[in-house]
Amino acid sequence: MFHSARLKLTAWYLVIIMTISIVFSLGFYNLASKEFHRIIRVQEFRMEHPGATILQPRKFIVRVPNIQDLEDANNRLKHLLVVLNGIIFFATGAAGYFLAGRTLRPIQEMVSEQRRFITDASHELRTPLTSLRSEIEVGLRSKTLTLADAKKLLGSNLEDVISMQSLSDNLLALTKDGQKANRSQMSDISLIEALDSAIKRLNGSIKKKEISIEKGIDNLHVLGFPENITELFVILLDNAIKYSPEKSTISVIAKKRDGTVEIRVIDTGGGIPNEDLPHIFDRFYRASKSRSKEQVSGYGLGLSIAKQIVESHGGSISAESKITKGTTLTVKLPSHEPFS
Repeated sequence: MFHSARLKLTAWYLVIIMTISIVFSLGFYNLASKEFHRIIRVQEFRMEHPGATILQPRKFIVRVPNIQDLEDANNRLKHLLVVLNGIIFFATGAAGYFLAGRTLRPIQEMVSEQRRFITDASHELRTPLTSLRSEIEVGLRSKTLTLADAKKLLGSNLEDVISMQSLSDNLLALTKDGQKANRSQMSDISLIEALDSAIKRLNGSIKKKEISIEKGIDNLHVLGFPENITELFVILLDNAIKYSPEKSTISVIAKKRDGTVEIRVIDTGGGIPNEDLPHIFDRFYRASKSRSKEQVSGYGLGLSIAKQIVESHGGSISAESKITKGTTLTVKLPSHEPFS
């Protein structure tokens, strides 16, 4: 599809440039030809009337070439313009094909990303739906289904429904505009309060793995949307919890540097392989299973959402990791001084 569009765009470049070039060449040749024919007529008049005098201003008196030279010059000009237009045609074709590719590349990448997103989303939705359908079909075929079995089946179905709801919520979050939000709609946010809210939401996961959260956040503030900053902490902490061993410590450190608040979430998990590190913020990307000894649930959307939240607040996010040593996620946001 894009190859065809590239050829069509190249053809349009050719049509436009060659039309301009040919019109200019015809106009130039027409003017030059008229001048040649005027001089030829003067020569012919002189040859027919040897004694006649043609008055011209002295400063314009020039040696007039013979008729054959003028005709040769006219023909050479014609050939030169044809060759020049041929060169322009091939040069424009090559340059137009290159520029068409450069013009269409962002659109092609966007469409490819959209197709991949739809394919991945469909695949992720198919998994819980298949599980849900299989369990229901087995339950319907069973002639000895007891109340306890039915409750167990419904409980499993509910887990699949919750999983699909979580996926749909994440997909909805990713479809939101990723451009910088309107600062006039933002409010002052205390990072320690946002972190405490995130820890409360993850209290169950923290207690289950007996993980300690070490907070090293001063009285720092940023300008943004409270629910988004809290969600950012939830995503970063949840990611660290999933890949950290039991009874380990996760550190959350924030410092102000040159008008920027730098937040670091440090875990002591298995680390991320170097080949996976550049892709962890891609949608649906899941790092190698070697990162964790346990089966980790999720769709690979969390860090994509985190990146979108950070960028919408005018910040940046990056990751550093060493195998068996752990991972550090670093978020940089513009700092904000609250009004006293």
